[in-house]
Amino acid sequence: MAAHFGRLRKGAASTAVAAAAVAALSASQAPGVATDSLGRQASGAQPSADASSSGQGGGDGAATGNSPYYTDLPPLKSPNPSPSSTIGTPVSVGEAEAGIPATVLDAYKRAESSLRESKPGCNLPWQLLAAIGKVESGQARGGRVDANGTTYSPILGPKLDGNGFALIGDTDHGAFDGDSAYDRAVGPMQFIPSTWAWAGRDGNGDGKKDPNNVYDAALAAGHYLCRSDRDLSVQAQMNAAILSYNNSTAYLNTVLSWLEYYRKGTHEVPDGTGTLPSHSSGDNSPSGAGPSPSAPSTPESKPSSTPKPGNGGSTSPGTGPTAPATPSTPPPTPTETVDHLEDAGSGKLTATAGQDFGTKVAVRTETKAGKAVAKVRVRFLIVGDTDSTFTGGESVATVVTDSKGTATAPALAAGEKTGTFTVRATVVGRTLSGLDYAATVTARQADALTRTGDTELTCVPGGEFASQVQLKATYKGAAAGKVAATATLVKSADDATENDKGPYFKDADGKTVRTLTDLTTAADGTLQLPKLYADDTTGTFLLRITTTGGATLTVELTVAPAAPATPSDPATPTAPSSSATPSGSATP
Repeated sequence: MAAHFGRLRKGAASTAVAAAAVAALSASQAPGVATDSLGRQASGAQPSADASSSGQGGGDGAATGNSPYYTDLPPLKSPNPSPSSTIGTPVSVGEAEAGIPATVLDAYKRAESSLRESKPGCNLPWQLLAAIGKVESGQARGGRVDANGTTYSPILGPKLDGNGFALIGDTDHGAFDGDSAYDRAVGPMQFIPSTWAWAGRDGNGDGKKDPNNVYDAALAAGHYLCRSDRDLSVQAQMNAAILSYNNSTAYLNTVLSWLEYYRKGTHEVPDGTGTLPSHSSGDNSPSGAGPSPSAPSTPESKPSSTPKPGNGGSTSPGTGPTAPATPSTPPPTPTETVDHLEDAGSGKLTATAGQDFGTKVAVRTETKAGKAVAKVRVRFLIVGDTDSTFTGGESVATVVTDSKGTATAPALAAGEKTGTFTVRATVVGRTLSGLDYAATVTARQADALTRTGDTELTCVPGGEFASQVQLKATYKGAAAGKVAATATLVKSADDATENDKGPYFKDADGKTVRTLTDLTTAADGTLQLPKLYADDTTGTFLLRITTTGGATLTVELTVAPAAPATPSDPATPTAPSSSATPSGSATP
């Protein structure tokens, strides 16, 4: 198990103490990799092949250009695992670090789900994205993102001008980082523009690849880590992936520490309320040391060619970036103005097993005054013992409200499990009462049953019926597949009680059974019953088959002795031939 160290606090530890902690952590989590007293790779250490390769990404191939990163470590106290994310769950101070802003957490999980389909062999855990997001940007500066996942202001690292950091000239004409002279790491996952140019992804489906959008950045980070056919369930390959993101052993161990911490349990917190880190690796860069082997800086709130201390930017080379300044209070976001959810015309949610629900859940976000609020993320969650899902097989869906403040959940598809479950709507990033909708799945039905053969069903006492009963179930004229059915040998047309004599089925042990349950029609509505046998009782007997939905069919069975064989005509004797001469007789 990896070692843990308490999170460094402002003024509580010197650079030497911080370096010792990171060095000890490096020794415990990455055996065989040499580091110096500041946790940097010492001479002779072997960086990952990806990290040391030139070309994509610049800065020794790292996604971030080896910009500074947050060095705060997880608390010693591990978070309590929680089976589900619940906004507003009370947590102790020691567990505050386990809280991840709702939209940011959603972006990590959505990226994991996407990679599970596109690159299943990678085995990317969303907690790894969360760990990288923590050290790169403090989870998008505590979740300061809008309903679409875009940061309210750009998160930028220091200019990579070679003064204490890597030297990377401008590659994007300032399009992403606002700097036309040098590149800077950009966004929640701190991609440098040259890397984003080929690694960028559209994670929220808006048709754009924006490094300042947490959905786009998280998906891009996932693909970046999974390239080269890596399997991140293999520790060595995970280490190589992390080092390719930022070529520093200290960075590797910091990320692994947060990964382990998040794997032990996290919870969702409202957007904008996440815990902000306070220490950057840039604080440890001595003047004139050249490019830091580790990487993003304390983020800035907006592009600036001349960062000033105290505003979240970097200071002069050698002193490293300052801790993030407390941002000024921005106007309330649309999400923050929401007071409650209202139903937006959702109908009754009922469906037959295996069919789609004809109605969708729709809600409206409103202010206290009843005014609709647009661009708010609403989460729809299926709760209960059911195999029903939203279209696409998911049990959760997040939808942004339209200009009328309405969010409509994807269509519901009923599973095979009957009964009632709940569709719950909540506002992402707010602790508000949700709306619950009851949904009911009824069993598949048939309204008609017919025999598919006309062979008489007869048998001699103690014998076996030569033909099996074959049926077809339909509902409104169409084949009724997967419909439950029951077959019972009844006493009479007016008495549906199970008969105690006459024909019978056999169970798996060969015992007599006169009622069969748990029968199900095939996909085409057909049903073939097991073989029937007869005891010594003769007569006419009735077999009744019923299905869910009320379809009933009664079939006659006859048990009678075999008819006596008709005797054949006696043979006509043949008269002896007149020409025949008895053997040995003499001629008179």
